Amino acid sequence: MKTKMKTQGAITALATFAVLGCLTLSATQASAVAPRALPSPAETAAALPVVNMEATVLAAQIDPRRADDTLTPGAKDSVLAVERALQARNLLDARWVDGYFGTTTITAYAAYQRSLGYTGLAANGLPGASSLATLGQGRFTVSRVIKPGPKVQRDGYVVDTRTQAMLTETERLLGRRLVLSQGSYNPGGDPTSAGTHDGGGVVDIKVDGMSADTRTAVARALRQVGFAAWVRSPAQGDWPWHIHAVAINDTDQATQAQNQVGDYYLGFNGLANHRPDDGPRIPIRTWEDYQRTH
Repeated sequence: MKTKMKTQGAITALATFAVLGCLTLSATQASAVAPRALPSPAETAAALPVVNMEATVLAAQIDPRRADDTLTPGAKDSVLAVERALQARNLLDARWVDGYFGTTTITAYAAYQRSLGYTGLAANGLPGASSLATLGQGRFTVSRVIKPGPKVQRDGYVVDTRTQAMLTETERLLGRRLVLSQGSYNPGGDPTSAGTHDGGGVVDIKVDGMSADTRTAVARALRQVGFAAWVRSPAQGDWPWHIHAVAINDTDQATQAQNQVGDYYLGFNGLANHRPDDGPRIPIRTWEDYQRTH
């Protein structure tokens, strides 16, 4: 009797095991043939390289002015991603995909901007927020986006809202009002300016009644918030005393203003004579750098 019960128990156990095995096998087979879920847009974006727009635009201002092929610190990976995307569009030869945003890359990026239908300042070779986002579709995402903002009036001249904010903060630091003698977006307005005011981010400031120390203090405060700024004297050109200031990383800059920013970073005075920087020495920063620390 005991032997019979044991036999029946064994048969029952084997049957149970077989059923469970079939269920397990069926589940395994089902999971093998089930369609895999597609990655979400967020997951896809997270897998792409990230282009730091601030670093890229900075390199595009500095690298063309270098006498060698030194890379702008912190910009290499971002510039490489941009250059690879330009190469994929047959706008940049492979030998220039090197992380150096020199004149060849500037020319290629300007050609890309024109291919999108941009003209004038919107095709100046500096990566703008819209063109960079379009270039990066499926290739990279963009961080630390810069936008000049809409144009506004100041002292009878035109500036963009980013430049206006920088001037307002400079005034706060100085505790005094600054008055412009020339604004931005002024093509051909003053031949002595050599085209620097044709685009955005560039202003001249009146210094009437200021002492030499005050002029220097104003230039220092402008540099502190992210301008490349110099006190200009009649001895340097056919102009009155004034302070010339270029908002670093303003993507609406004319080429001549871009060159002045590059010269500033490399220790020059931003004039055609390419002499050493004669302004107050402080750590160089952009407006976005300043905002992050204040």
